Amino acid sequence: MTPTLQEIETAVTQLTSEQLTDFRAWFAEYDAQRWDQQFETDVVGGRLDALAAEALNDYSAGRTTER
Repeated sequence: MTPTLQEIETAVTQLTSEQLTDFRAWFAEYDAQRWDQQFETDVVGGRLDALAAEALNDYSAGRTTER
């Protein structure tokens, strides 16, 4: 059975400082991997095509700046 959000929150509040540090590092890596997977799915699915086209049009029209 999958734990509820409330159960997870309770468990996190009971972690030691060292465990919380380890959890933060693990979660940051996990979250980044999930985001990367979603991004790849969106790219393959064409969900970013309109944004890319808009950016290229802005670049071609001189509406961009270097940072």
